[in-house]
Amino acid sequence: MQNIVILASNIGQKPETRTTQGGTNITNFSLATSRPRLSEGRVLRDENGYRVMDTEWHRITCFNGLGKTVAEHCEKGMKVLVHGRIHYTKWIDSMGNDRYGCEIIAEKVDFLSRPKSAENENPELVDRDDEIPF
Repeated sequence: MQNIVILASNIGQKPETRTTQGGTNITNFSLATSRPRLSEGRVLRDENGYRVMDTEWHRITCFNGLGKTVAEHCEKGMKVLVHGRIHYTKWIDSMGNDRYGCEIIAEKVDFLSRPKSAENENPELVDRDDEIPF
């Protein structure tokens, strides 16, 4: 039995970090994934012929060193690949109602794009393999 999640998409908001009383750093961000909306096995299209997309937002949680790296180097709109696991929580709200939540606990985050602020900082670090003529 396995609990494995792999998501690749764009970060929806700037990551936010907080520290627990015990000193654990926790960084959260949202990730949006989209897929075409289906009806009777066919992709739905709008009046202009474009696919109608359903977007789901995932809450991603990173701890300690991984969270620090994400907070320092990620920003809204960046493409990332998250490897992790699904974690469900249950709590009772102030009205005494049962509440439920779901988040992805990240074990690894790969950067698929650079932050816009860093794109022009170090041009010598840019991979130029495409420019080699052989």
